[in-house]
Amino acid sequence: MARESGVAGSEAHTDDASIFGADYEPRMSAEYVERIRTWHESALAAMKHEAGKGQTFSYLGLTLVVPPEVQPITSMSGLLGETVRSEVRATDRVLDMGTGSGVNAILAAATAASVVAVDTNPIALDAARNNAERNNVGKKIDFHYSDVFGAVEGSFDLIIFDPPFRWFRPRDLLESATTDENYRALRTFFKEVHQYLAPKGRVLLFFATSGDMAYLDELIAAAGFVAEVVASRRLHKDGYLVEYQTLRLKAPRTSKPAVS
Repeated sequence: MARESGVAGSEAHTDDASIFGADYEPRMSAEYVERIRTWHESALAAMKHEAGKGQTFSYLGLTLVVPPEVQPITSMSGLLGETVRSEVRATDRVLDMGTGSGVNAILAAATAASVVAVDTNPIALDAARNNAERNNVGKKIDFHYSDVFGAVEGSFDLIIFDPPFRWFRPRDLLESATTDENYRALRTFFKEVHQYLAPKGRVLLFFATSGDMAYLDELIAAAGFVAEVVASRRLHKDGYLVEYQTLRLKAPRTSKPAVS
């Protein structure tokens, strides 16, 4: 499940906006799908075991309390978190899509002019609000329940998105942080993101080869973005080699891509 680092996006795929309305089909063999499913089940079981009744993390200078129903901080979280800290500008209006425990919104709020953070997990939103207060940035972040951009207003200089990597149907709130059935939310994000991204705006997106990276590349290309890998790390886990990447997305065109 490894992939080479470098510039991702439009080189390997056509710029076909019809992908946003099409049913998802894996861009990999059936055998590889089953590998990912097996890995997913193992990783989920381990995450639930470690979660217990909740965990407290010291991470990049923050103290974060994470309930068992919310995605925890992992050994790979810093790939996105460190990039957020270096990417955010003092004038930025930032959107943290799928905020979870609030970690990236809180990191952004240390520098940004303002931050909006959204999620569909109400337990995560409560935890994120509490963590923002705990780390003294509660007044700088507006938290909202939103299914992708459903309740989002305005435009943003930077959008941060740490989406679920897999495409299976989630069975509970915790699993919904790691799997997005048929990539509905991911497709919606790329179909609508230009409506909320300021001119010269950037997207920071975190993904891994334990998901369908080839499909992500197609979405990136169809949305008219060029992607740069700004951080990556490989991990051997449960017999698999997984590569995690933080991508910076920019739209080089003056016109927005059409969507179907």
